[in-house]
Amino acid sequence: MVTICGIDEAGRGPVIGPLVTAGVMIDEKDLEKLKSIGVKDSKLLTPLQRESMFEEISKYPHHIVITEPQEIDAALADEELNLNWLEAHKTAEIINELKPDKAIVDCPSTNIEAYKAYLQKLVKTKTELIVEHKADLNHPQAAAASILAKVTRDSEIEEIKKKYGDCGPGYPSNEITQKFLRENWEKYPEIFRKSWSSYKRIAAEQFQSSIADFDPEA
Repeated sequence: MVTICGIDEAGRGPVIGPLVTAGVMIDEKDLEKLKSIGVKDSKLLTPLQRESMFEEISKYPHHIVITEPQEIDAALADEELNLNWLEAHKTAEIINELKPDKAIVDCPSTNIEAYKAYLQKLVKTKTELIVEHKADLNHPQAAAASILAKVTRDSEIEEIKKKYGDCGPGYPSNEITQKFLRENWEKYPEIFRKSWSSYKRIAAEQFQSSIADFDPEA
């Protein structure tokens, strides 16, 4: 029996909400079963398709790691870390938990060899690492992980909307997210990635505006 774990993430780029990393482990002989439910890269599926597959995929051994904005900001402020290395730590956490024979990892770095070497040092098992770009397009195991990660990330964003209001999908390019950021950057700091340039820009603009409005003789 050879167990293979696919690992992928969702929410790497947003200024709002967490980064979600997921791993799905299957026996090699069950690969066709996974393919039969229509698993593919989550970006190629509708939200309804992803949600319908989530329950089926969750029947396989899996592990999901949610990394909140504060931890992301702390990693980017650390001289020994960056977003890629943080993702490697979360990937290693999944591998160490599931203990697969092989792990297929969607590589976030342009330098695959450097990323693989860094990840290898964090893995405590004898897992064979297969590190590739676009693994979620080429391997059903990684595609299944991308679905778990994306559905979980979307669920986290829905919870944020219920608590704080409509923040859009959380991506800086989205108009709803931009408006929410401008209006709430200081009000709800816990949901924002303060290390993101979009957040820093709004904070700086608001700070300059407050200085301009200040009347020292008032």
